[in-house]
Amino acid sequence: MFTGIVECMGSVVEFAALDTTAAGGNGASLTISGAKQILGDCHLGDSIAINGTCLTVTEFTDDTFKVGVAPETLSRTNLGQLVKGAPVNLERALAAGHRFGGHFVQGHIDATAEIVEITPDANSVWYKLRVSDPKLMPYIIPKGFIAMDGTSLTVCDVSDDQAWFTIMMIAYTQTHVIMPTKKVGDLVNVEVDMLGKYVEKVATSILRGPSSEAEGSSYIEKIVQRVIEKNAGK
Repeated sequence: MFTGIVECMGSVVEFAALDTTAAGGNGASLTISGAKQILGDCHLGDSIAINGTCLTVTEFTDDTFKVGVAPETLSRTNLGQLVKGAPVNLERALAAGHRFGGHFVQGHIDATAEIVEITPDANSVWYKLRVSDPKLMPYIIPKGFIAMDGTSLTVCDVSDDQAWFTIMMIAYTQTHVIMPTKKVGDLVNVEVDMLGKYVEKVATSILRGPSSEAEGSSYIEKIVQRVIEKNAGK
């Protein structure tokens, strides 16, 4: 679990599509440098979010660490586009007893979003983004939470029909995350608020009722039947 409060920015040393070393596991791997700030208590197997993606540390030094990247992760995120020297947002998994400054972030990227507009506003910046999967729009609401490249941000405007949303980034945040290094057309990792997903799952299960007719009618059907019976008795 993460909070979306980026601890530091690192940079890509290498993205290896096929890493045959013991730490690479014969799959894709990422090696990140400039991470000394978050590696003082690091252990093999720990979780670190890179651009909001929860990944497992397979090797580390005082300043660098390596993680494996699964094919599913590459298909859903912008990690496969990272090149040597690219900046990345870094956050360790949340430790018990620490102040919670952002929102509940799992580090499980839902999709990417394309930056379609960047508009300065005094010392802040507006970003307008279009999500690659319109099915995510029900979970993106005005004044709700969203994690973008692992940064906890507040949604401003939303267009469900056109699958876009906006956020405004204050001056302080601009100096502590990688978003200002991006340009129109770049992709950003997006994780929507997981609480909305859980609410939908529970509500849908209740409204749909049992999965088979043998188990009885759905919750809605039962309510309708009660109303009919009540009115028929008048």
